[in-house]
Amino acid sequence: MKTHFIQLLTHPNHAWTDIRTEEEQQPRHYLAHLLLWALVPSVCLFIGLTWVGWSLAETDRVKLSGASALQLSILLYLAILIGTTIMGGFIRWMSRSFEARPTLNQCIGFAAYTATPYFMAGITGLYPSRWLAVAALGVAGAYATYLLFVGLPKFMRIIQNRGLLYAASVWGVGVLVLVTILVSMILFWLNVMEPTYLRPTTLP
Repeated sequence: MKTHFIQLLTHPNHAWTDIRTEEEQQPRHYLAHLLLWALVPSVCLFIGLTWVGWSLAETDRVKLSGASALQLSILLYLAILIGTTIMGGFIRWMSRSFEARPTLNQCIGFAAYTATPYFMAGITGLYPSRWLAVAALGVAGAYATYLLFVGLPKFMRIIQNRGLLYAASVWGVGVLVLVTILVSMILFWLNVMEPTYLRPTTLP
């Protein structure tokens, strides 16, 4: 898992070949990567919301109670797992149009590894900030897109032209799934969980 993480950052072409080989030899090999890396944004968000808080004014910060922050962190973790699984299903479904025959597990694995930059961006949850989050997600989105377009033809073992069209289709569906899952999670948390906000604290 550590090797794939480093390869995805330094030599993504080799990484995708190795990942596909391992997924064929050991189905669900991706699970450790997904389950552990999905914890990064969830745990960091919990720490940031309970210890740091987010700024509503120049001198004030609002925090969440431990229970409310835990609820949001668990929902985020579940949203990541559900979203990755849904994306894997869409990748498998679309593969029929591009002469690829991956298994569902291989498609979920591809989605999990492609989302690695987003998991890394979750570290910014330690210091909740709108602009920091936007910047981190922008960089993560750019590199995840690069991994998608470089990796899909190799992972699916199809010709480059078909792979690029396939990747473009996956990218469009991915944006829709990402927005839908996150918005649904936030609305559920706000309207059903009824979060508890702590009184603003004055920054030194």
